[in-house]
Parts: sequence; C-alpha cells; structure tokens
Amino acid sequence: MLEGVKGILRGLVKELGTRTLSEKEIQRYVENFKLQLVANDVAVEVAEDLGERLAAKLKELRLKRFEDSSAEIRKMMTELIDDILQEGDLEEVLEKIREKTSGGEPFVILFVGPNGSGKTTTIVKIAHYLKRLGYPSIIAAADTFRAGAIEQIQKLAKSVKVRVVSQRYGADPAAVAMDAVMSAKANNIPVVLIDTAGRTEVDRNLLEEMRKIKRVVNPDLVIYVGDALAGNSAVEQARRFNEYVGIDYIVLAKLDADARGGSAISISRLTGKPILFVGVGQELGDLKPFSKELIKSILFGP
Repeated sequence: MLEGVKGILRGLVKELGTRTLSEKEIQRYVENFKLQLVANDVAVEVAEDLGERLAAKLKELRLKRFEDSSAEIRKMMTELIDDILQEGDLEEVLEKIREKTSGGEPFVILFVGPNGSGKTTTIVKIAHYLKRLGYPSIIAAADTFRAGAIEQIQKLAKSVKVRVVSQRYGADPAAVAMDAVMSAKANNIPVVLIDTAGRTEVDRNLLEEMRKIKRVVNPDLVIYVGDALAGNSAVEQARRFNEYVGIDYIVLAKLDADARGGSAISISRLTGKPILFVGVGQELGDLKPFSKELIKSILFGP
C-alpha cells in the first residue's frame, strides 16, 4: 500500500541522514524528489509545493557531518505530509445526522464519481458502517444508466440487510432519489444514501444530471468516491465534480491496492476537501475512517 511514495520518503531520510548539503546539492535533491513524486502519481502542483517546502526546511536544518540526523529528517518529512493532508471529522458528520433526524427529517447523502471508482460498493460499505453505529439507512438506486447497476446494489445491500429503492432503467434518477427520501421519512429511517451514474469520462451531461439530483433532493452532504488506483485521473475528476456540483468530502476506494500512493497525497490538497473514508479491501467491512495518522503510519511506520 502506497509503496511508491513510501519508498521515496524513506529513501530521502536514509540518503540525507548522514550528510551536509550545499545549496546546490539541496536543489539537486529537491528536483529529483519532485520528479519521483510525479512518477508516482502525485499531482505536479503538489509535488512542486512539497519540493519548495522541503528545500526551505533543509536550508533551515543544520545537519552535522558524520552524525546520524535521520530522526530529524523523518520528523521534517512527517510534518510536510501532515500539512497537505485533510482528514474528515466523522464525529461531526454523525452529529449532523443526529441533529437532522431529531427534527423528523432523514439525513441525505449524495454520492458522485466516475464509473469504475468503486462508488456502488463504497455506498454499501458506508451503509454497513453506519448500521453498526446505530444509524440504519436506505439506498436510492439512482444509477438508472449502467446495465446491471440496480441489480448490483440490490445484491450488495441485501447482504447487509439494507433496503434499496429503485425504478426501471431509464427512469429519472432525481425521481428515484426523491422516492427514497420520502420512504425514509415515512419509515423513520435516519439516513438516505443516493447512488448515481458515472461515466468512463466525466462529461457535461453527467454533471448536469448530478446538478439536477442535487437541486431536487437538496442533500445534506455530497461525497465524491474516487479510485486510488486512478492516480492523477482521480484528482482531476474530483476537481471537475467539485467545480460543477460541489462536494463536501472524499472517499478513496481501493487504497489497499494502490502501489504508488500519489492520489492519496494529492486529492484533498487540490480540491480543498477532506477525506472521510478509505477502502482497504474487497469485503463490505473493509472501510476505515481516514486520518492523517493512518497515512503517516503507512509511510513512516515500521
């Protein structure tokens, strides 16, 4: 998991831990550092930012020749990563659910993202996670575009005993979403999770469809589900959804299979949105609240 970025950071700690550097050498190390990051799917803007911060810190740091300064370098690199990550506050989300439902209204979450991002599976994982915390939900199968999408979410939801509201293929997704909201209200179900269509490439029609659903159901949160394996594509797609629809949080699926790690480092920095959950396996229980400590333990732990 995140082996590419992990290798870069650990290599830098090892390389710089026992030597002093001139300004020219610092610049050479920084340029190489940036190139390695980009090669491992870190967005160019983020690589540039990290490189500039690294150069500034190295110039400030006084390393004595022949002394092992690895601990100081490791601390410095940890601070760099800590600065660019944004973590979602799950307890804050749960508090918002409690506040909304105390007034007799369901809390509505709209999920957006491209095809293949793991969105449908992630929604059921979140339904399962919330259920274990005492917040049952209902799922709106509002992806009426992709063949098999309704059957897929019905099958997954059945395995965790969560109800799905659906209509026929080709039906208005906004109508399906509203049906689920009305059903949740009538049955005192506290949370509505809305699945939506994606495309292989994000297009204007898809984004307009998301806008319409958002306008009709007025969700309390919009969550973008990105595929960690998609690298920079996931980052650019998140940016587009944020620009057109507006997102509140990010969920990164398939983090366990991400050998490079660039999207995990870049996505919240470039969208300005925190990561709420990460997918760490194929089972429906394989979902973890995102935290800076989780990523730092992967990158710098034993």
